[in-house]
Amino acid sequence: MRPATPAGVSGRDEDRAVIANLKRAIVPGLLLVAVYYAVFGGEYSIFELRAARASVEIERANLAELQLQIDSLRAWADSLQVDSATLERVAREEFGMIREGETLYRFAEGDTISAVDSARVFSR
Repeated sequence: MRPATPAGVSGRDEDRAVIANLKRAIVPGLLLVAVYYAVFGGEYSIFELRAARASVEIERANLAELQLQIDSLRAWADSLQVDSATLERVAREEFGMIREGETLYRFAEGDTISAVDSARVFSR
């Protein structure tokens, strides 16, 4: 037997009231858990998405810089293939090449001669 209920309230109404109270307590709790999981948990939390977006921006900047380098190198390669003056300048500067009848002078840095070498030079 059921305990006595107040006048005008049946057993079913009481059960419905208990279920409604449980829903009022459980549903907000479940919503809070779902929001917490969406923000902080899971594979793609907000913090991980921010870090991923920041790394994408860094990589885009690196890509743009590398694209500028590639364009510059392509222009340099094109000028070496087409412009004979550029080719001659590189041959002279990088490889020390000279034309027939020219004299090449190379100057050594002052600190490249060691103390032993300078003693040999001056002792002669």
